[in-house]
Amino acid sequence: MMRIVLFLGTNLAIVALISITFRLLGIEGLLLENGVDLNLNALLVYSAVIGFSGSLISLFISKWMAKRSMGVKVIETPASEVENWLVSTIQRQAQQANIGMPEVGIFDHASPNAFATGWNKNSALVAVSTGLLQQMNRDEVEAVLAHEVSHVANGDMVTLSLIQGVVNTFVVFLSRVIGHTVDRLVFKTERGYGPAFFIVSMITEFVLGILAMTIVMWFSRWREFRADSGGADLAGREKMIAALRRLQQAHEPESLPDEIAAFAISAGKVQKLFASHPPLESRIAALQSE
Repeated sequence: MMRIVLFLGTNLAIVALISITFRLLGIEGLLLENGVDLNLNALLVYSAVIGFSGSLISLFISKWMAKRSMGVKVIETPASEVENWLVSTIQRQAQQANIGMPEVGIFDHASPNAFATGWNKNSALVAVSTGLLQQMNRDEVEAVLAHEVSHVANGDMVTLSLIQGVVNTFVVFLSRVIGHTVDRLVFKTERGYGPAFFIVSMITEFVLGILAMTIVMWFSRWREFRADSGGADLAGREKMIAALRRLQQAHEPESLPDEIAAFAISAGKVQKLFASHPPLESRIAALQSE
């Protein structure tokens, strides 16, 4: 989940920065044809430049961002038996998955967690939390590592970036079309851009960006099932199921008061659309059915 949050946050920041820069430089003014009509071909190219720039830059700096933001300590030379075991386990799994040896790191966090990131499956980072090492046994940690190595082997970060780039492109494109339409039909601007274009397009871009996240999150949930299956192949199905059950215990939600339980039903449906991971019980059931 952490790698998804970091990726999306970086992507949104870069898209916003590029969009603002283009506006300040007057590049959006080039999108008008004869000063009246919106040039949709030029707009599509413009939108793709912004959309894919945000996602690809986020991909290329993902490993650096993860190290900085999570305080990951990369294991250069194992200083303990635990670090030596981590490195040797990931090395073995990487060889099984036919990928280059990832960097291995540990970050200080109380909850059991792990993530893998990087722009290339032969130049990735796999990091685990101190809480994971403290709360899980070796078999369970091995399964978690296999899950993350499977993410790398599947090229999930690259695919996620491409999907995000397409989504960004349509968000930028549609927001400008809506802004242009409102500016022309409602505020009767005849030439150039009026203030309404910039205001409406910014608001629409924000709203569409939130809705578009549901597409990215759907892919994220789907790839978790694939990574679980790949992790089961690398570490063993029973170990993978045991690790998911341990995570289920660690993240067991507290029961809600009766007064708000009814409201949580509808809120939960909306929340599921923006969840980066499927429910643990669904992941366990999927493995058991294979």
